Amino acid sequence: MTDANAQTDIKLDPENTLLMDLKDGQVVIAMRPDLAPNHVKRIKELVREKFYDGIVFHRVIGGFMAQTGDPTGTGRGGSG
Repeated sequence: MTDANAQTDIKLDPENTLLMDLKDGQVVIAMRPDLAPNHVKRIKELVREKFYDGIVFHRVIGGFMAQTGDPTGTGRGGSG
C-alpha cells in the first residue's frame, strides 16, 4: 500500500480519466481503451448521461476492491 497523499509520476490521459468525488476524497480512475475499448466507450456514455451520479458502492472489501454501478444498490441491477 502507498500513502494516499503520495504524489505519482503517472501521466494521465484526460480523455480517458474519470474523477470520482466521494465524501472522503477523490478517486482517479485511469481507463485503458487499448485493453478494453468497448468498456471504455460504454463507461463514457454512462458518465455523460450522469448514470453514476448518486449510485452507492454495493460491495466493498477493505484493502481489496469496491463495486458500484448498480442503480438498485443490490449488485443485481445494471445500466440496461
